[in-house]
Amino acid sequence: MQIAKSKIDELRAMLENPRRVVILSHTNPDGDAIGSSLAWAEVLKRHGHEVTCIVPNKYAYYLDFMPGIESIVIHKCDESGVAKRAIKEADIIFCLDFHTMTRLDGLGDIIDSNQHAKRVLIDHHLDPSEDFDLMLSYPKASSTCYLVALIVENMYDTESISVSMAENLFVGMMTDTGNFAFSSVTPDLFRIVSVLAATGIDIPAIHNNVYNSFSEGRARLFGYVINRKMRIFHNGTVAHMSLTEDEMRRFWFQQGDSEGFVNYPLTIKKMKMSAMFTQHTDFIRVSLRSRGDIDVNIFAQRYFNGGGHKNAAGGKSFMTMEETIKHYEKCVKEFAGEGML
Repeated sequence: MQIAKSKIDELRAMLENPRRVVILSHTNPDGDAIGSSLAWAEVLKRHGHEVTCIVPNKYAYYLDFMPGIESIVIHKCDESGVAKRAIKEADIIFCLDFHTMTRLDGLGDIIDSNQHAKRVLIDHHLDPSEDFDLMLSYPKASSTCYLVALIVENMYDTESISVSMAENLFVGMMTDTGNFAFSSVTPDLFRIVSVLAATGIDIPAIHNNVYNSFSEGRARLFGYVINRKMRIFHNGTVAHMSLTEDEMRRFWFQQGDSEGFVNYPLTIKKMKMSAMFTQHTDFIRVSLRSRGDIDVNIFAQRYFNGGGHKNAAGGKSFMTMEETIKHYEKCVKEFAGEGML
């Protein structure tokens, strides 16, 4: 995949002199959000820019090993106002791994208070809904980390990728491709991965840290969800699971513990589509996954005011859990009736 030269030139001009930079990523930041933010921050700091990385809320505990993650400002826990000051004083605001300001929760109003900062999007989600001064939006890219690696390659060459940058970028590429198993995987992705591997990163250790570092509570929660909460319907091709706040507390839930649960029904041979409903204080988080030509991005946009990718999307419900599940089952029937499932 090629990044447009005109966009690289525009970005280079924007960063020609030292700037005060903020890097933002989305609520419930995952490996791609954290990895791309940290890698991009490192290269910008190296070239003389003052950089603050901000996320709306806490990332999953199994990402704690990522180099530089302790420098990220968590807005929800930011009692001293570091995030607010950094955003208001920023010359450039980079938006990484999200395509709409609604993914930032309470940070949106703070960003709007800064009218002079240039806004730059680096993302791989479909249909960006906001105006940006520069958009590096490539929905066919497998991850934002892959995009950041290409941008660094075009601006500074791959020799500028340090071991810590490589580790962070690898986490995002690995997690956003299902450990390099999704249809978004391309030969050029593996070319970039080979560049990262050449820096000397410990790939088995990274994999172990991400996929084999969960808590006992998470293991027991997973068993409970699969055994007690998974419902399969529509002739065995659609599934849904749900977790209430009481159920999560019962298993000592930590941020990130339910990550990946929605994928498990797709290991069943006939399964085409899966949903996971997770209860929060003010809403229910809806996660959707599919295989093949089933477009859950369209489903999420139409029924849950969300979006994402063809085979991985999400949204929110402001109904009760029971109402949300009934709504989902009704929508599946409608979706199938239109030949979409």
